[in-house]
Parts: sequence; C-alpha cells; structure tokens
Amino acid sequence: MRRMRLKAALCFAAAMIPVIASANQALEKDSQDPNQWILPLGSYAGIRHSKLAQITPANAAKLRVAWTMSTGTLRGQEGQPLVVGNMMYFESSYPNFVYAVNLDNVGQIVWKFAPEQDKFSPSVACCDLVNKGVSYADGKILVTTLDTHVYALDAKTGKVAWSAQNGDPQMGQTMTIAPLVVHDKVIVGISGGEYGVRGHLTAYDLKTGKRVWRANSVGPDSDILFDPDKTIDGGTQKPVGKDSSLKTWNQDEWKLGGGTTWGWYTYDPQLNLVYYGSGNPGTWNPTQRPGDNKWSTTLFARNPDTGVAAWAYQMTPHDAWDYDGINESVLTDSAVNGATVPTLTHFDRNGFAYVLDRRNGKLVAAHKFDPSTNWANEIDLKTGRPILNPTKMTKEGVNVKDICPAAQGAKNHQPASYDPKTKLFYVGTNHICMDYQAFSVKYRSGFPYVGAVVSMYPADHGDVRGRLIAFDAVTGETKWAINDTFQDYSGTLTTDGNVVFYGTLDGWFKAVDENTGKVLYQFHTPSGIISNPITYMRDGKQYVAVLSGVGGWAAIGLAEGLTKGTEGLGAVGLTRSLAEYTNLGGTLLVFSLE
Repeated sequence: MRRMRLKAALCFAAAMIPVIASANQALEKDSQDPNQWILPLGSYAGIRHSKLAQITPANAAKLRVAWTMSTGTLRGQEGQPLVVGNMMYFESSYPNFVYAVNLDNVGQIVWKFAPEQDKFSPSVACCDLVNKGVSYADGKILVTTLDTHVYALDAKTGKVAWSAQNGDPQMGQTMTIAPLVVHDKVIVGISGGEYGVRGHLTAYDLKTGKRVWRANSVGPDSDILFDPDKTIDGGTQKPVGKDSSLKTWNQDEWKLGGGTTWGWYTYDPQLNLVYYGSGNPGTWNPTQRPGDNKWSTTLFARNPDTGVAAWAYQMTPHDAWDYDGINESVLTDSAVNGATVPTLTHFDRNGFAYVLDRRNGKLVAAHKFDPSTNWANEIDLKTGRPILNPTKMTKEGVNVKDICPAAQGAKNHQPASYDPKTKLFYVGTNHICMDYQAFSVKYRSGFPYVGAVVSMYPADHGDVRGRLIAFDAVTGETKWAINDTFQDYSGTLTTDGNVVFYGTLDGWFKAVDENTGKVLYQFHTPSGIISNPITYMRDGKQYVAVLSGVGGWAAIGLAEGLTKGTEGLGAVGLTRSLAEYTNLGGTLLVFSLE
C-alpha cells in the first residue's frame, strides 16, 4: 500500500510540474537580477557568483566602508543579507532578530521582528546560537528560529502571516538553516545530530504554513520517502531496494540515527529536483552502530512537490569521524569524456570534492581538496565508496591519532563560489587534523549523545589552519591557495569583475584577484567573520555586504568562554589563541568604492 502511494505521488508530481513551475518563475527571474540578492546562495544553483563588475582588480584597493549597522547580538553571525528592490533583510544570531532596512534611507529600520522563543533551546544548540539567514518569496520573508519555529512575515510590515513548529528543543532539536522556497513550498531542515535527533527535510505550504510532506534521512522507506523500485543508489546506479536504510542499522539504532539537515539546499528547475546533504550518524562512537548507517552522510535529490527521492548517494558509509555531509551542492555543467553533463559539485567535510551527474547521482569525479586528507586514500569511481586507510579507523576504547581532516572538516558549512568564466571553485577550507577516542554512551532525550573525546590541531602542527583555494573539481588541480592563520569559515563570493571576496576567523575581510590569488584589499572588521558576503547595485554603485561576528563551531571556545582543549566537541584547543586577535560582536558592514 505504501509503495502504491509513492508511485501515485510520482505520477501526480509529473502532471503538475508545468503548472507549478509557472508560479515559480517570478522568484527565479528576480534571482537572476545582479542588482539584487534575492536567494540566500544568490541563485537556485548556489554558485554565489554575481555579474556585477564595477569592482575590479584595478580599483579594489579603493574600497571603503560605506555604512554599518549593529545586529544587536553577540553570538556567531553565520548568514547573509538579502536585497529585494530597495530593501535589505537580514537575521541575527539568537534571539534571531530580523531587520528590514530601507536602502534609499540608510539607517532607517523599517521594521524589526523579535520572536518569542523557548528559553531552553540555547542549552541544546551544539555549536553556537547561529542562523544562516532569511529567504524571500511572494511578498514574504521566511524565517527559522533556534527553537524550531518557521515564520512567514509580511515583507512590508514584518507582521506574522503564519508560523509552524518544526521540532522540539526538549528532544535536542534546534534550527539554524536558511529556508529554500520552491514553487509553493517552504523547505527546511533540522539540527541536533549530537543529541540523537533523527534528521528530516520538511515542506510547508507558502501561503498557509500547513505541513505538506516530511522526509526523514534514516528509517523505513515510508518515512524516508523512498520508492524501492525507482529511487536510485548513486553508488551502484541501481534501485535502492526494500528497506535500504533499515538493513544497515543494528536493530532500532536508526531511531537515534542522526542524519540531520542543517546545511544549504539547491534546486534544478529543469529536473525539478532539490539537492541537500544529511549529517553524521548518532552516536560518534562507530562501534555502537555497525553497518553503513544509511542514509546518513548522504547527498539526496528529491522532488520538491512530493518529497519523494529520485536518488541518494552516501559519501561516508559507517562514518567514524563525524564527517557531516550537509555542505552545499553547487549546480554547474561539466565536461565529462567530451560531453557536457549537468553536474553537482560538493566539497565534503571528509576532504573530498565530489562531482556527480545530478540527474541520477552517478559519481563523475572525486578528488582530495586538502592535501592532508588521510582517512581514506581515494574514492572508488566504480562503487562510489571510499578506499579506507585502516590506521585511521576509529573504534571504542582506542585513541586514534593524526586523522585528517578533523571532525570540523576540510570544509564546513561555509559555501563555495563558482565562476562560469574561469570554471573554478573558490573555497574557504580548513587545514586541520585530530585525535579521536570513542567511548560507549547511552541515550537520554535532550542530553548530548556523542560518545567521543576529540582534540583538534593544525594539520602541519604549524600556524596554518585555513586555506582559500581556487580549485578545478573535475581535474582536482588547485590553481592557487592563500594560507590563513585560522580556519577559513567564511563563504566566498565571486564577480564578473574578477574579484573574490571572503572573510577570516580573526576578522579580516578581503578582496582577492580571482586569477592570481593576490590580496587586493583587506579591512579588519570589529569581530571575526563566519558569514557569507553578498553584492548588489544601488543608484549606479556596487556594494558588498558582510556580517561580522565570530562564533560557530570554529570559535565555540570564544563564544562560550571555554578553555579546555577537548571542550566544544574538540574545537577549543584548535583556536585557543583566537582571543588575541578578535572578540565577540555583531555588525553588518557594507563596502563600496570611494
């Protein structure tokens, strides 16, 4: 019966695509206007590239701060503003203030939304009280809050049109993601993998807030919205078959299986598929959960109208290192064996850059993008599985040393950019390793369910923890790299002016020549940067905006006042000296040419 319902949903979705797509054309068209920044990643494809070209390598040294604004909060500022017409919208860290600013009268806050929240939610946020920003569609600003609420606000007034509760903080569930609006659906995920939360992706009706579908990452086919005969396993290129997830978990361990969905989402209008990744399995102790633990650490392609999965590709089976797969999937076309193929490129926490045929999840290429990566030797292109380094496999009761990358990843959530002209990805990365000792842990609702002591440190035991790279994902070639003292936890932005913008954990906002990697301009902001720059045009002038405010997992020691090296899930010792360079803060900075 369940299989019949899934097949009926597929047929219904196919019939409805032309009608629904026409209703979505306004948002897609507006997102292609370089004068605005209307989607969190800039476009459905997530390339974070702008056609604006007023700022160039020749004049970038003349950049100056045009105006600033306080966010009113002091925890990590992880998102980015949106620019819709003459208005700018952005969301702060907890307690998640949302602002509407008039760009024709800078300094005027048209409205501010300050949601009432469950005061318990900060206590179960694993990695700071962050938020990845708002979305816009149909005259509404779509907001997520730490206590798992989704709000639709009137873009003109800030009044609540509807709200929905997507989870329960008492169970360790939180929300930090930016929604993705596709057709008439508001698509959101959930956080809490370190609390035994079973991840899911959920769609709400844009007009009413009614829940339309929910797709879990692990569990029975009916829960994960898999059609066993049609959903493709990207690695084998065969149907996943019945109970593909359940068969890879020990008894009911999947109920605490993780696979949370707190990263970025992209969308292909032609294929009508939404792409996203799932997080680590629970617990961090792999000995407690034998098997591949499908479908944690997985890339999914789903129909946005029904939630049914077209394909799934698991990157790190039986994840024994906390290599969440939630990083963004950037949609481009790639030359493969003389043919142009619609591809998805994903820079994973595990240190490999994956290139997949986004039609079916078939692996096209997989290359290490950080040279220290050693947990696996390579990815087998025939099976899609990693060829493991057995000396780096973690297990209960053993302290495994010098695993690279560390759990924080060779790249975390910070989104990459892609320039269609150079055909290169510009990526803020982490150059870090770890020692990892797993131990037995019991589940208790609302309490950490981790089961590992982790200690992180620079990959070369030196002063380089981050690298900005220009990378060819098909060939695996790094064209150039900039070494930074701390992790590069900022997203990147490229433009037709051949300039790439990014920020550093110790607070430097930089403009770099795309072709050479030469730093053209840098400005030390009030706090470290873990956000994502955007650009827009107003009254004939190009502006670049970025949020300053250190925090997130990268700077959890500074954010939480932690001092022991293994605290903060092993991150504190890695950035112990960060307080010598920056402090907590929350400021929006907007730059332009003088």
